[in-house]
Amino acid sequence: MRRAGLCFLAAAIFLFGAGDGPQAAKSAQVLRFGTDWKAEAEHGGYYQAIATGIYKRFGLEVRLRQGGPQVNQAALLAAGRLDLTIASNSFLPLNFVKSGVPLQAVAAMFQKDPTILIAHKGEGNDSFAALKGKPIMISSDTRIGFWQFLKQKFGYTDAQIRPYTFSVAPFLANPKAIQQGYLTSEPFTIERAGEKPVILLLADAGYSSYGSLLQTRRDLVSKHPGLVRRFVEASIEGWISYLYGNPAAANALIKRDNPEMSDALLAYGRAMLKKYGIVDSGDAKKLGIGAMTAARWKNFYETMVKAHVYPASLDYKKAFTLRFVDRKFAMPH
Repeated sequence: MRRAGLCFLAAAIFLFGAGDGPQAAKSAQVLRFGTDWKAEAEHGGYYQAIATGIYKRFGLEVRLRQGGPQVNQAALLAAGRLDLTIASNSFLPLNFVKSGVPLQAVAAMFQKDPTILIAHKGEGNDSFAALKGKPIMISSDTRIGFWQFLKQKFGYTDAQIRPYTFSVAPFLANPKAIQQGYLTSEPFTIERAGEKPVILLLADAGYSSYGSLLQTRRDLVSKHPGLVRRFVEASIEGWISYLYGNPAAANALIKRDNPEMSDALLAYGRAMLKKYGIVDSGDAKKLGIGAMTAARWKNFYETMVKAHVYPASLDYKKAFTLRFVDRKFAMPH
């Protein structure tokens, strides 16, 4: 089952200590990259860049370390044991600024956060507005994550919250049930059980969080910008190849790293990424895949300031840099 609450990793990641410093120049072509979960279609572009030699063509040897429920990739990144990682949403880079951790987002491979709410058909729950006042199963982290957006935009209240067990069994057992989910995961399981659910993508309702953000340490950005740029551009090419070309090479590596992945689930995940424009919509159509804008970061930050998630004094601009994106490199098809 796909992760649901990755908004607020522990801030005390300096428990790892200083760790390894920035890579020496002689080994700068090797990049250690940590994903945000076990291998899946949402990592397809990165695996494709490995499997088809795109990273090698950019002069890089990328050593990918998959994430998981007990893996704190951000801690490894801050300690110098990884060079880049994926931040699942826009909260994470802002949280690091708030905590004084020198990490920074350098690209947003997902223009839309794939977070969804799921409901049953025929119950009058086919819009976000219709869910106001109704019980919704969400995780504890979600209370201080996208739930704050829903409260502001649609007038939801905490009285609606019901515990989410990270299982679709309670949903399937109750036709009135509504729960959170991930576009490429829970709907697949529900469809396999014989039902096509109502899928409400938060991004299409104005939720401005990015997804699959590439992040690194600020010292790597300042000392080795060319290395960061090559990784970003190669990853962009990997996503174009995975979405518009033959994904078989990436899928084979994904299944090797995560045997729980089936061909059917990988095909479903890729199809949903394409159907909903997760990678290649919005600003990516004008500025290229990986696009970020200062205006969108400001919108997300100010929304969460209103929700009292962040102080109004936070220097939120430290959370990201536009140095490596918005260059119309490898435009969407």
